[in-house]
Amino acid sequence: MTSQVRFGVIGLNHNHIYGQVNQMLAAGAAFVSFYCKEPVLAAEFVKTFPQARQVSDPAEIYTDPSLQLIVSAAIPNERAGIGIQAMRHGKDFMSDKPGFTALEQVAEARRVQAETGRIYSIFFSERFTASTVKAGELVKAGAIGRVIQTIGLGPHRANLPTRPDWFFNREQYGGILTDIASHQVDQFLFFTGSTRAEIVSSQVANYTHPDHPGLEDFGDINLRSDRATGYIRVDWFTPDGLPTWGDGRIFLLGTEGYIELRKYLDVGGRSGSDHLFLADRKGVQYINCEGEDYSYGKNLLNDILNRTETAIGQEHCFVVSELAIQAEMQATRLGNLKEA
Repeated sequence: MTSQVRFGVIGLNHNHIYGQVNQMLAAGAAFVSFYCKEPVLAAEFVKTFPQARQVSDPAEIYTDPSLQLIVSAAIPNERAGIGIQAMRHGKDFMSDKPGFTALEQVAEARRVQAETGRIYSIFFSERFTASTVKAGELVKAGAIGRVIQTIGLGPHRANLPTRPDWFFNREQYGGILTDIASHQVDQFLFFTGSTRAEIVSSQVANYTHPDHPGLEDFGDINLRSDRATGYIRVDWFTPDGLPTWGDGRIFLLGTEGYIELRKYLDVGGRSGSDHLFLADRKGVQYINCEGEDYSYGKNLLNDILNRTETAIGQEHCFVVSELAIQAEMQATRLGNLKEA
């Protein structure tokens, strides 16, 4: 069954593409071809995936009748256009986050998706770490009661000398809330069982990079649904001394306990990643969840074959994107940023 799914890639601009491809390969799909207009990125990519044929025109991928899926980590503001073309050519689509940088893109993709019945999936990779998947299982089982509040922290290391020009162009990357905070919006909806939410307040700032006026190095969001409230903070301030790119954490407050996830390291001293702490009426428990999780890729492959929504809900992808973009649009601008 899995050998029926063949996929191509258009756009290698973010190195998340390696994780996206590996998700599908681990699920049993076949990587057939890719298009990339940047020779340096393409040369590095083929070292990891020599089985894929490089094509000179993306039309070769759109029109290849043997392909069922197109995968992309193009420049963020180009992803929607690729996904819309994929759906119009009868193919499903998997985007790196953010899947969109403007509300107009979401509206058009929603319309085309409804017309074609194709899948427009966004790989919110932070939800598919082993510890996050385990936390989802615990919440579903009622381990901490009903989740009434989440706190999501998404710090990142900037590594500015290595960044491409689009990283500093807000129109291209969408802003820090559209980009990074989409992970935390996704997890707020997922863990609280919310299908809708509203942005209560949001802020973005450029505190320490006046030489890069298009860069936002800090952002936060307060949001709420009819079930819960949430707080999100994202930034580019991971210090050089931290042994990983960011100390990402999620706090889940339930009516009968709470969970803390230390996804990428434990600053308390435990080695490895994917640390889960659970406190409930019985006591305190630590669970080591370390290990790769490929459930997203396996479920997406199943969705492609069976026209289901087991990897991530279609409307959920659109709602997360809308909320993150709305937060960016209405954010108070601080530091070296000027009020729009």
